[in-house]
Amino acid sequence: MENGSYHFYSDKFILRVSNRVCISSEELLTSEPFLKFYYSYLESLKRKQSPLLNIFSTKDYSEDEVKLLQETLYYLNSLQADKVAKLVDGSEIFFRDTLLFNEFIEQFYNYWRRMHRLVICDSVFDRMDQRPYRTFNDLVESLMHLVRSTYRNIQENITGKHPKIYRQVSAGAEIGAIALPMKLNYPNSSFSVLDDIFVIRQVLIYPPMIFNTPNNKRKGQFARIDRNPLDGIKLDPKEWLCYPARVGPLLIAIYFPLSFFELGFSLSNLFELADENDLQRKPDAVYIYGAPEETSLSVDGNETVFFDDEKNNIMVGSVPFKNEYAYFGYLKKMILTLHNIIRMKDGYLPFHGAMVQITMRNKKPFSVLIMGDSGAGKSESIEALRLIASDEIEDLMVVADDMGSIAVNEQGRLVGYGTEMGAFVRLDDLQSGYALGQIDRTIIMNPDQVNARVVMPVTRYEYIMAGTPIDCVLYANNYEAVDKDHPIIDRFANAKDALNVFRRGAVMSKGTTTTKGLVENYFANIFGPPQYHDLHEGLAQKYFQKMFDQNIYVGQMRTQLGIPGSEQTGPKQSATALLQMINEKAGDA
Repeated sequence: MENGSYHFYSDKFILRVSNRVCISSEELLTSEPFLKFYYSYLESLKRKQSPLLNIFSTKDYSEDEVKLLQETLYYLNSLQADKVAKLVDGSEIFFRDTLLFNEFIEQFYNYWRRMHRLVICDSVFDRMDQRPYRTFNDLVESLMHLVRSTYRNIQENITGKHPKIYRQVSAGAEIGAIALPMKLNYPNSSFSVLDDIFVIRQVLIYPPMIFNTPNNKRKGQFARIDRNPLDGIKLDPKEWLCYPARVGPLLIAIYFPLSFFELGFSLSNLFELADENDLQRKPDAVYIYGAPEETSLSVDGNETVFFDDEKNNIMVGSVPFKNEYAYFGYLKKMILTLHNIIRMKDGYLPFHGAMVQITMRNKKPFSVLIMGDSGAGKSESIEALRLIASDEIEDLMVVADDMGSIAVNEQGRLVGYGTEMGAFVRLDDLQSGYALGQIDRTIIMNPDQVNARVVMPVTRYEYIMAGTPIDCVLYANNYEAVDKDHPIIDRFANAKDALNVFRRGAVMSKGTTTTKGLVENYFANIFGPPQYHDLHEGLAQKYFQKMFDQNIYVGQMRTQLGIPGSEQTGPKQSATALLQMINEKAGDA
């Protein structure tokens, strides 16, 4: 799209601006995007044969009547109905039933608000990213106020009344972005197809946002291929954006088409946006999410693929543009797969798990790493910890919500790093108090379906990168009920016993993927370790032995999240037992 252009993608509207938007209602009501939207609304009413069309002389309205209504709306913005009826010849037909006419306007407004709306502020001639707040205020906030005031002016002039209750709903863009033309520091011309795609520098969102995606589950693994997905690919720079993400210490450039913008911008609640210094170095990985089908690659029927460019020391992931991949899990998990592979090559042990550091009153900080597969109860147990946290807890810092890596620091101590500053969690497994308390910051996906999810910030980038010493490592067991022979938390005697459980990676599926029942995945982490099994196995044996050498508590925690009827009580019980253990194990301050 050119600067100043717009585009409709089904239920999405994208406006690309360079220096200004409409500044008056009159300009808005005569703009090309408004007129296209106006005709789209009338066509939707005609398809349904809506009674709202009775404002015309017949439901099969003529083109002249459509233009007459447009002129009537133009003057209704500033004049009352009786004056408009005298000024615009023939407009009195619309005022025969003011209640119906008012409802027509109300549904017109709702039709607009049901669209997913994006404003891209292109910094071509002016570095808008140097004054982002002013840019967003001038171009995005002003549009919201203009749309809302135009709607209210027209309604008030139709009815002759002021509303008694004003609801300040988001009426402009749901998302605003400042994007720059920028060439990232790629190793060679194989990546030149990406050079002209604008790079996102700042994002403005209006949460809570609700999206329904064509798919709501992820299936299969990401497969390694022997060819670069960028070979022969053709991308129209006007139809793509790049979200440069900080994934732990790595820089991963994520490219997505504008028709998937609601998924692409949801990354802003999950991964830190890279800064100027980050963008000066070579990206560690590239991900093409929504690659053109005609050039997308596959291996053994698997279309979610990645290429290990060992010569240039860069990873390239690719998923084709298909509705079956229009699910946020395909974005997040490929990014984390690339992260895990790179970290393994650098000698770190990746983990699929959640890590928190808890400081209780008069105790030293105590860090717990909970490993487990999707739906095992990792994040849910941490949210339960937040809910039951009493005055005894001085601080709870999230180091990793879903993925991270283990390293040895300069003192020889095992430390943990995270990848995301946000969480992508099941809505119905969240403790209700915490979910409602954070609802104003969330992006909600498919709320009316199984595996409804929210994306919400839960920690800071500085915390995930601090290198936090590990005091306890637990496997999240969601499939065994707690009884006298199966305590909520029990400890392994040695590294071999621990590795047997962690290596098996068993979990009772919670419907987060297409698997059902009790399934097993190597280290509960199909995102890199199975593809590089030998490399990972050596690292796992090395790091687990170090855990026992350093007397780190290694065990399993039964969350019972996969047991019917225990979805809420299970994580709460495991969180309570965990707090008790911490109180016993943490040293005095």
